[in-house]
Amino acid sequence: MSPTVFGRRRAALASAALLLAGALAGCSGSSGSSGGPEKPPRPASSKPAPASPSAAAGPDAATYRRWGLDKPLAAPPAPPATKLTDGAKGAQGGGPPVIRRIPTKDKVVFVTIDDGAEKDPEFVKMTKELKLPFTMFLTGDIARAGRGYDYFEQLSAPADGVRNGIANHTVSHPNLRTLPADAQRREICGQQDALEKRFGIRPALFRPPYGNYNDQTLAAAGGCGVRAVVLWEATMQINDMRYAEGDKLRPGDIILAHFRGPQELKGTTMTQMVANMLRSIERQGYTVARLEDYL
Repeated sequence: MSPTVFGRRRAALASAALLLAGALAGCSGSSGSSGGPEKPPRPASSKPAPASPSAAAGPDAATYRRWGLDKPLAAPPAPPATKLTDGAKGAQGGGPPVIRRIPTKDKVVFVTIDDGAEKDPEFVKMTKELKLPFTMFLTGDIARAGRGYDYFEQLSAPADGVRNGIANHTVSHPNLRTLPADAQRREICGQQDALEKRFGIRPALFRPPYGNYNDQTLAAAGGCGVRAVVLWEATMQINDMRYAEGDKLRPGDIILAHFRGPQELKGTTMTQMVANMLRSIERQGYTVARLEDYL
């Protein structure tokens, strides 16, 4: 073989070797190395994709700050599989049980709002944005005034799609202990009928005005389809809460508030009062759960 032919063959072999090495370098992209023009594309992202707003568990911190709250409330735990009233029997005269607080170890409390006098549209916006669970104990003569039950229909259907509870607080807010049995029945059953007609659901929960009741009250409530008589362990004041026992919340406490406006709250609005309440709840290490999930 001539030197010229031999040189050409060596050059061809060297070129082939270089091409093979380049190809091998390109295939090594699966191990994360770089170095070849044929390197496979990287995965879509080396970091977890941020959750979309619709997938979030609850409102973000900016939403809470918009309503005067320092930071979000924790998400409530999963509710118990069995509710307190499942198979429950009344302790007095065969009527429904009287509930002051929910027996639970969960760091949750329950917000209830009575009467229905104040109908602040900003409160509707607040509860929807915060996805706040609460139960409304409505008094017929008071709730029907002004904008009427349409306002509470808005409140009962918040942004998360789960209805907030509509419950019974009598027709005219009397002290039931001062009334005979038939008058008590008219007060309780009359409001049961009115709420069922307006909202399509017969309330399971009832609260006697002022927390006053007797055996005749319980018998009338049971006969009207009530499953539990709900009292409370803490009351919302303008700036903070008052407690039935001690000076702080306990797991399962039921909190009583009212639909009230600046005239009754010394210039404070309904939304400001509720923000004060939520701030106190969060500061004490609690969150708000839906009463109907437990009771």
